[in-house]
Amino acid sequence: MSTGPASSALTTPEPAGVDERRNEIVNLVRQKGFATVEMLAGHFEVTVQTIRRDLNDLSHQGRLARYRGGGGLPSSVANIDYSARQIMNQPEKEHIATLVARHVPDHVSVFINIGTTTEAVAGALIHHQDLRVITNNLNVATILSRRTDFEITITGGSVRNRDGGVLGQASVDMISQFRVDIGIIGISGIDADGTLLDFDYDEIRAAQTILRNARKTFLVTDHSKFMRRPLLRMASIGDVSAVFTDMPPPPAIADLLAASGTELHIAAPR
Repeated sequence: MSTGPASSALTTPEPAGVDERRNEIVNLVRQKGFATVEMLAGHFEVTVQTIRRDLNDLSHQGRLARYRGGGGLPSSVANIDYSARQIMNQPEKEHIATLVARHVPDHVSVFINIGTTTEAVAGALIHHQDLRVITNNLNVATILSRRTDFEITITGGSVRNRDGGVLGQASVDMISQFRVDIGIIGISGIDADGTLLDFDYDEIRAAQTILRNARKTFLVTDHSKFMRRPLLRMASIGDVSAVFTDMPPPPAIADLLAASGTELHIAAPR
């Protein structure tokens, strides 16, 4: 009697209601842009382990993007809401920020642009001395204004209410008037060929101007940005002086960094 075919065909069926719950998870994420594991577990009255399995399967199906702490939209044309990005991968961003701060000396000039990771870097710089900071991010300016020996300049332009970004031609023009020691920039996505990508044209123009006017540039990005593909091109990963992240990048990206001479710094958890 042969049991091979029958044994190989055996699978563990999903419990009743799993498909309905996962469909509703997708709907909730579409409404909110991002949903945490804890919020979903409470909403469905299941364990966080169950929700993590749901999110992993939905990610493999291409229906959601899986992030540490929750799930978001796999969109190339719209970024995740700022309030959701503030809590996504927050421990990793703090580890990155601590590492970046160790590479920024006292008594230097610094550009810092828009993003939740760059805001974490601002928090890690608070113990430095005598920094001159130029930023188009109101949140960065607020964080650093606690230090009376810092000189902080906010660019002109229009304030984007949802995240405190200052954008427009006036912002680009003002950034171009400075020549600073270090530019610290974030990004929304990094394609497989090393292209740095973002969602907002004005934000890209400001970041490109920082690249041109900083003696060296640090790109700060958590692992979720690798292989994420927003619509607009900002630069190439080889155009920056150093990349600070929390996990080793995909091999193709690592090869590009080595070929271009761009330093790679990986933040270990504290």
